[in-house]
Amino acid sequence: MTPNDPAASTPEARRRGGKTVQDYIDELPRWADGTISRDAPLTNMQWLIWGLASAGKFFEGLVVFMTGVALPLIVREFGLSAVEKGAVSAAALFGILVGAWSLGGLSDRYGRKTMFIVEMIIFTLSLVLVVFSPNFTLLVVFLFIMGTALGCDYPTAHMIISESIPSAQRGRLVLGAFGFQAVGALAGTAVGYFILHASAHLGAWRWMYATAIIPALLVLIGRFFIPQSGQWLAARGQIAEAERATQRLLRRVPPYPKEVRLDYAGQTAGQPRSTSGKSWRALFSAQHRRATILASLPWFLQDLGTYGIGIFTPTILAAVIGAKTKYAHNLSMVIHNDVLAAKGAAFIDLLLLAGIVCALLLADKIGRIRLQLLGFMGCALGLFMAAIALSFGGPARMLLIFGGFMLFSFMTNLGPNAMTYLISGEVFPTSLRGQGAGLAASLAKTGAVLTAFLFPLLIKDIGTQTLLFILVGTSLLGALITWAFRIETKGINLEQVGGDR
Repeated sequence: MTPNDPAASTPEARRRGGKTVQDYIDELPRWADGTISRDAPLTNMQWLIWGLASAGKFFEGLVVFMTGVALPLIVREFGLSAVEKGAVSAAALFGILVGAWSLGGLSDRYGRKTMFIVEMIIFTLSLVLVVFSPNFTLLVVFLFIMGTALGCDYPTAHMIISESIPSAQRGRLVLGAFGFQAVGALAGTAVGYFILHASAHLGAWRWMYATAIIPALLVLIGRFFIPQSGQWLAARGQIAEAERATQRLLRRVPPYPKEVRLDYAGQTAGQPRSTSGKSWRALFSAQHRRATILASLPWFLQDLGTYGIGIFTPTILAAVIGAKTKYAHNLSMVIHNDVLAAKGAAFIDLLLLAGIVCALLLADKIGRIRLQLLGFMGCALGLFMAAIALSFGGPARMLLIFGGFMLFSFMTNLGPNAMTYLISGEVFPTSLRGQGAGLAASLAKTGAVLTAFLFPLLIKDIGTQTLLFILVGTSLLGALITWAFRIETKGINLEQVGGDR
């Protein structure tokens, strides 16, 4: 087979005398009789990049949900107050907020591969420090540092995948990697469960985090062996380096393309096509404001609802796995309650995974915007069911709460939870992609942190039912903003976004 070269037949391509990085990635092989293949198989390097990026999302789910299982033991070992317990729970989350904003945007300056490695170095070191934390203060600091690495991974993992794979497969592969967050969450609760059974003592929580150190080291080593993003290199005018990186990315047997020749509309080597990445203000310019709003505000609203519905988790888990001991007077009771919570969390993780799988199958077929709209409206319906359930008694009350929770969990992962992540890395040009996706992720986690701290107070002041109705409104507002500022990116060449080409 030889490569089909549809882009080279266009007047623009003939004028340029070559193709862009994404043109080469998207080109399809042709059989000897002229028949064009439906798609091009991914190279070993493309699969390696996808696997290493998926590992980052896996680790996020692993350690965040593992913290939930470890928390009762941490509280007992350090004798934490309610405020200190909240600080341990929120430390990694707050770190993600800071890391997405402060570190994620650095990939526009220093390169996707560089930050891909740096974030894993930070993550691995912080894991070791958490395992050996001598007191509450340092534990919170180390969990925060771990969160900054995970926050950097939000935009970086997306870009490292999306700038390395065909446009037609981008949605399902990015979401496939994102789905490993739910796989990691399931693994984290499973690890916690088995360690609690095997080692019933207060220090068992340290072994939970220790299990991730060797896998993290292996992923770190693997990240040194991938090429830099050809799109990022070309955007900086490093055309020769971009050609070598693209050739390495697309190495196949039989080889195609046999040669990579890049020419970005007569650009001189060494001269960047765009300097907009130098300032955060560019995200709010007239050219990029629409993309910034679409990437950021729906994600912020989605996280409000996602963390808000978690208030009902204890009620639902009690119905599913039975009531736990209310007052844990000794270590055995603490561990017993912790095991029950781990079982329930695993049940929830399966729901998250089911929604992500459906999103993965549909994103490249019906589009990001339609799924996000459908998901927001489904979330609103699920929250409405849970809200009106409080006006009922008996079986109807539990049925509505349980049904509402199930519907919300599925629809948020089918729609806004998956689509906001996908869209944030697709609507900005190469020179601004890290900053834009990082800002969106940071604003989203601001909503999560606000929810974690303010919801208990709001429940006390305005009541659960009123708060749920407010969340119904935020979900509908998310759908409205999605429609008003919609930019459909299904199958679009990322180099055509925001004036890259």
